[in-house]
Amino acid sequence: MSNPDPIGIIGGSGLYAMEGMVIDRTETLQTPFGPPSDAYVIGRLDDIPVVFLPRHGVGHKILPSELNFRANLYGFKSLGVERLLSVSAVGSLREEYAPRHVVFPDQFFDRTRHRVDTFFGNGIVAHVAFAHPICSDLLSTASDAAREAGATVHRGGTYLCMEGPLFSTRAESFVYRSWGMDIIGMTNLQEAKLAREAEMCYATIAMVTDYDCWREGTEDVTGTHVLEVLRENAAMAQSIVRKSVARLANQSRNCECASVLDTSIVTDLSLVPQETLSALEPILRRYRTTRGI
Repeated sequence: MSNPDPIGIIGGSGLYAMEGMVIDRTETLQTPFGPPSDAYVIGRLDDIPVVFLPRHGVGHKILPSELNFRANLYGFKSLGVERLLSVSAVGSLREEYAPRHVVFPDQFFDRTRHRVDTFFGNGIVAHVAFAHPICSDLLSTASDAAREAGATVHRGGTYLCMEGPLFSTRAESFVYRSWGMDIIGMTNLQEAKLAREAEMCYATIAMVTDYDCWREGTEDVTGTHVLEVLRENAAMAQSIVRKSVARLANQSRNCECASVLDTSIVTDLSLVPQETLSALEPILRRYRTTRGI
């Protein structure tokens, strides 16, 4: 095994019940940004170290806009995670992306309004490059795993991140299609931004559940319908995660995600309040070491 760091998984609570998963412990963390969505499940998937977090809490209790994205991603980083797989339900904005297909987007478009999505501030400024928000290495590995699992796979495309919790109006859905958006969801953009700031690789495994509300002759999306399709597709999601983790265990991490802070932090760390430095220790540790600070 070339990379002993645990692989992170964030998604529905059913994912840690998959075949091959051995749970060693759960860990409830308190972070400088407040509590994560739930306790982290720490264990081994086919003997490969993994850390799992149910995004919306066990029992799906937290709205997309209520998610503490910073705490969730900080917790993964604190537990040694450097590569994070996100399993998410999405609506399709394209005819060819049908329900039960799997999409691996490589771009995001932001339609959220109320969300904090940076670790920085409070005396430290960083401007992190985000032109390519998904780790291409992680995307390649996960999409290859999905094909091996027998999924109908679409690689690439733009994930429009909306505020929620209501789904789109029909007018919005038509506009998003006219903009060239491919899928729509409510959670992944902030995760991707924070993962990049924390120098973690991030990729989305987007499970298509519906056609939003633009498609003539198709029932408009409802929460009940989304959950029904997800339950039907749970075995496929588990298979993709399991095969992705197996591939990642034998791959070294050679992407640019691991060193983005080298060219991003513009504040002299000697001027940063000690409280801020302490709060960001898991994120700044490598940077401070390379700079001898």
